[in-house]
Amino acid sequence: MDELGSLLNGFAVVLTWYNVGLMIVGIVIGVIVGVLPGLGGPNGVAILLPLTFSMAPTSAIILLSCIYWGALFGGAITSILFNIPGEAWSVATTFDGYPMAQQGRAGAALTSAFTGSFVGALSGVLLITFVAPLVARFALRFGPPEFFSVYLLTFCSFIGTGKEAKAKIVISICIGLALAAVGMDTVSGQLRMTFGQTMLLRGFDFLVVVIGLFGISEILVTMEEGLAFKGKNPDMDLKIVLKTWAELPRYWLTLLRSSAVGCWLGITPGGAIAASFMGYGLAKKFSRNPDSFGKGAIEGVIAPETAAHAAGTSALLPMLTLGIPGSGTAAVLLGGLMIWGLQPGPLLFVEHKEFVWGLIASMYLGNIAGLIIVLSTVPLFAAILRIPFSIIAPMILVACAVGAYSVHGTMFDVWMMLVFGLVGYFFKKLDYPLAPMVLALVLGDRAEDAFRQTMLGSRGDLAVFWSNGLVGSITTLALVMLIWPLLSHGVARLRGSTASGPA
Repeated sequence: MDELGSLLNGFAVVLTWYNVGLMIVGIVIGVIVGVLPGLGGPNGVAILLPLTFSMAPTSAIILLSCIYWGALFGGAITSILFNIPGEAWSVATTFDGYPMAQQGRAGAALTSAFTGSFVGALSGVLLITFVAPLVARFALRFGPPEFFSVYLLTFCSFIGTGKEAKAKIVISICIGLALAAVGMDTVSGQLRMTFGQTMLLRGFDFLVVVIGLFGISEILVTMEEGLAFKGKNPDMDLKIVLKTWAELPRYWLTLLRSSAVGCWLGITPGGAIAASFMGYGLAKKFSRNPDSFGKGAIEGVIAPETAAHAAGTSALLPMLTLGIPGSGTAAVLLGGLMIWGLQPGPLLFVEHKEFVWGLIASMYLGNIAGLIIVLSTVPLFAAILRIPFSIIAPMILVACAVGAYSVHGTMFDVWMMLVFGLVGYFFKKLDYPLAPMVLALVLGDRAEDAFRQTMLGSRGDLAVFWSNGLVGSITTLALVMLIWPLLSHGVARLRGSTASGPA
C-alpha cells in the first residue's frame, strides 16, 4: 500500500501542464528518432540530453524517458512498412510484420505491434512499481564489498551472456575502463593518463563519448549503406484498430510469455534485442500453427514487440535501485542523473522520493500517450521517410555537434565527439559491441572506488568478497556468469555423449 500512495503522489507531480506538454513532445521526438535511420533510442537521448541541463530533474527525466518510449514505438513503423528495422530490437518484427504489410494488412500489423508494445511496457512499469522499492530497501545494507560484487556481476554477465565474441566484449569493457580512468584519481587525487593536456584533467565526458559512439557512427554506417525506402503509407482508421483489438485477446498467453521474458532480460544484461528474438522464438515454438510464422502471422509481430518493450522498460529497475544500467539507454539516463546531481542507487528512493515516483508515474502516462499518438499519426511519421537521407544526415550531425559543444562550451569536445564517432564506426564494422564500453565508462570509476575502499578496509585480503552470505553469493554468481559459456558447452557435450552412448 505504501507503493500505491507514493505512486499517487508521483501522479500529482507529473500532472502539470508543463510536464504533460514535455511528455507529448518527448513521445513525438522519440517516434521520429525511432523512425529515422542513423538515430535510435540511445542516440536520441544522448543528443538531446544537453537540452535538459536547465530543467528541473523531474521534468528532464520525463522528457528523456518519453523520447525513449517513443523510439521503442517508432522502430516498428519502418520494420513493418519498409522491411528496415528502425531499431536493432525491431529486426524480429520484420519477419512477419513486412509480409503482413505486403498482404495489405499493414494497419493490423501496426496496431498489433503498438498494442503489444504497450502491454510489454506496462508489465515493465508494474515490475518497477512494486519491486524497485523492495530492492532499494534491501540494497541499503550494501557496503563497498557488496557494491563491487554487483558491478562485477554486471560486467561478468555481459561477457557470459553476450552474443558477440567473448574476446571482443572483454576488449570493449577494457577500453571503457581505460577511458573512465583518465583524469584525476578520486582516491589519491593524482592525475592519470592526461599526457600534459589540461583539457583531459576532467577526463572524457560521458556525454561527448556517447554522442560520438552512437550518433556519429550511425550516420557514417547509414551513409555507407545508402538506405533507400520503398513502400506506401498504410491505411489506418478506427475500424481497423478496433477490429485488431478484438482479435488480440486470443493471444493473451503470447503477451504474458513475452512480457515475462522481456522483464527478465531487461533486469539482466540480456537487453531488448535478445528479448525480441527470444519472444519470437518461444511464440513460434508454442504456436498451434508454427508454419505460418514468416508469412504474416500476427503472433510473430506481437511477441517480439511485447518482449522488447518489457525489456526496455524494466532495464530502468537496476539503474534506479542499484545504479547499474540494464541497457545502453539506461546507461545514458544514468549519466544524466549524475549530471543533475542525483546519485542513482538505493538512497535515491529515500533522499529524492518525489523524483523517483514522478518518473514511475510518467512511465504509465507516457506509454498511454505514446499508444494514442502512434495509432493516430502513423501515416505522418511514415511520410518522413520520403525525405532523402542526404538532407537528414547533416541535420543530425549539426544536432550532435551542438549537443557536444553545449557540455562545456569548448571545441575540444566537438573534436572528441568526431574521434569517438570514428571509433564507434570501426567498432560496428568489426562487430565490436558498444554497450559494454558505455557500461564500463559509466561504472568504471565507481567500481574502482568500491574495490579500492574494500581493499583498504580488508588490508588487501580478497577473501572479503566471501566474508558474508550476501557478498559471497553475488561474487560467486558473477564468476559463474563469467564462465557460463564454458559450463553450457560442457553440459551440451555431456548430453551429446550420453545420447550417443549404448542404450
